[in-house]
Amino acid sequence: MLTEFEIYTDGGARGNPGPAACAVVVFEKGKKGKKIAEFGKFLGRATNNQAEYQGVLQALLWLEQQEKSARQINFFLDSKLIVEQLSGRFKLKNEGLKMLFWQIQKKIMSLGLTVNFKHIPREQNQEADKIVNEILDKEKK
Repeated sequence: MLTEFEIYTDGGARGNPGPAACAVVVFEKGKKGKKIAEFGKFLGRATNNQAEYQGVLQALLWLEQQEKSARQINFFLDSKLIVEQLSGRFKLKNEGLKMLFWQIQKKIMSLGLTVNFKHIPREQNQEADKIVNEILDKEKK
């Protein structure tokens, strides 16, 4: 079954670099649609931008494991820089991010997806942000 997903991702680090985490919240057919999944991952030591990229990569890895075949994915991130880089509008200069960028591009191609990356205000990404902070708070203890 082919379907469309809206995926909200976030990443953050306490210190830059420092302890970092990413999070993914997946909806089917719009934010008012059914929430399919939400999860996060502790990344160890990373930068904020690395954590943001990892959020997108973890979402793609999750998609790869699903029974439903996605064709159209709309990613929503509160990092304008990452959205512009992944959309090809900003040049990626940081060598440390290039590997993550190419992992994401290869995964998109291998899954045969049509993908849009959209920048949203932080207030519209609260669910993913909350998961990131919960993970980082837990790791701090």
